[in-house]
Amino acid sequence: MNKITFLLAALLLITTLETNAQNANQDCTIKYNLFKGDYQSKKYEEAYVNWIFLLDNCKDLSVNIYKIGSTLAEDIRKDPVLAQRVYEQRLQYYPKQNPAKVHSDYATYLFENKLASDDVIFSILEKGYSIDPTKMGVKNLYIYFQGVTDRNKDTNPQKVFDTYDDVLENVNIKLAGYAKKLIKYSDTTKVLDKRGAQLKRAYTINSKALGTVEGGLDAIISEIATCERLVPLYERDFEANKMDAVWLKRSVSRMFNKGCQKEPLFEKLVRSFAEASPSPEAYAFLANVLENNGDESGASAMRLKSFEIETDVLKKAKYKLKFAQSAKDRGQLSKARSLAREALTFNPRYGSAYLFIATLYQGSVNDCGENLFEKRMVYVAALNMAKRAAAVDPSITAKARKYISTYAANVPSQKDIFNATAIPGGKFTIKCWIGETVRIPNK
Repeated sequence: MNKITFLLAALLLITTLETNAQNANQDCTIKYNLFKGDYQSKKYEEAYVNWIFLLDNCKDLSVNIYKIGSTLAEDIRKDPVLAQRVYEQRLQYYPKQNPAKVHSDYATYLFENKLASDDVIFSILEKGYSIDPTKMGVKNLYIYFQGVTDRNKDTNPQKVFDTYDDVLENVNIKLAGYAKKLIKYSDTTKVLDKRGAQLKRAYTINSKALGTVEGGLDAIISEIATCERLVPLYERDFEANKMDAVWLKRSVSRMFNKGCQKEPLFEKLVRSFAEASPSPEAYAFLANVLENNGDESGASAMRLKSFEIETDVLKKAKYKLKFAQSAKDRGQLSKARSLAREALTFNPRYGSAYLFIATLYQGSVNDCGENLFEKRMVYVAALNMAKRAAAVDPSITAKARKYISTYAANVPSQKDIFNATAIPGGKFTIKCWIGETVRIPNK
C-alpha cells in the first residue's frame, strides 16, 4: 500500500512539474511576442518590461532577446550594467551564434564607455580573434594588434610579426571580398536601384575603413620591423622553418616590403619559398632575385610564369603592377605605364595602379616640360590620376588624398597660365613619353 501511495505521489509531482514547465514556456512565448511587437512599434517602455522578464526567466528562448535587447540597453535605456549583462548572457546561452562578432562588439562597448581596463578589453578581443578574425570590427583589428605589439615588442618581436601577418592577411581577405563586389559597380552610367545603392555604399565605407586600418598596421610595424632586426631573427629561425611555406612567405614579404632585397638572406629565403611552395607569388619574388643578379631574361620569364598560372583576377592585377614597378626601376617609364594600365583591365577599381601612374608622371616633371607652365601641367596629369584612384578605390582614399594635396599645390597658377598665353579650360598635350592631353586649370 505504501509503495502504491509513493508511486502515485511521484506521478502527481512529475505531472505538476511538466504542467508548470509548459505554463512557463507558454508565458515565455507570450512575453516574447509582446516584446517584439512593442519594440517594432517603438513602444520601448512596454517592450522593456517584457524584455526584463525574458532576461530573467527565458534566457535561451531566442537569440533575438539579446540582438534586440542590446539596442534597448545601450541606446534606449543607456544602462551600462544592463548592456554588459546582455553580452555576457548571450555568450553564455548562444556561444555558437556569431561569437567572434559578439566578442568584438562587446569589447567596443566596454572601450567606448570606459567600463573595463585595457587588459580586460584585450582579453575579449583575443577570444574573438581566435574564433574568426574576419568577423571582427575593422577598428578592433587595429586595437588587437596594438595590444599584441605593446605586450611583445621588446620580449618577443616574432609574436608581433606573426600577428601582423595574420591580421593583414585577414584584412586583405575582407578587402578582396569588397573589391570583387565593387567591380560590378564600375559602370558609372548604370542606374542603381535602392538596394544596389545601399550595397555599394556599404562596400565603399567598409573598404575605406579597412584601408585606414591597413595603413595603421603598417605604421605600427614599421617602428620595429627594420632590416637590422629582421635579418638576425630570420637567420636564427631559418633552419627550423626552411620548408614551412607560410613562414617563408611572410619572411620574404616583410624583407621585400622593408627594402631588404639586397641582403644575401633574402635570396636564400626566396629560393626556399619557391621550393616549398611553387606558387605564383613565390615565382614573382624569384623574378626579383634574378633581376637583382642581372638576369633580365630569366626575371621576365619568371614573372610571365607567375602571371600565367595565377587564376585570381585581383592577384593578376597585383602581379601586373609589380611588373610595372620593375619596368620603372629599369627606367622604362612608358612600358611601366602600359603594364599598370593592363593591371586595370583585370581590376578596374585598382586605385594603386592609378597612383603608380601618377608617381610616374610626377617623376617626369622636369623631363616633360621646357618651362614652368609646361612642367606644372605634368602635375595636372598626375593630379587627375590621383583623383581617379580615390574615386574608384575607397580602400586607399586616405593615401590618395595626400598625393592629391601635393599635386594640387603644384598645378599652374592663373599667373603661370597668363604668362604662357594659354587659355584656361583649354586642352594641353604634355610632351615626351607621357603624351597625354589634359585640361588647363580655369581657376
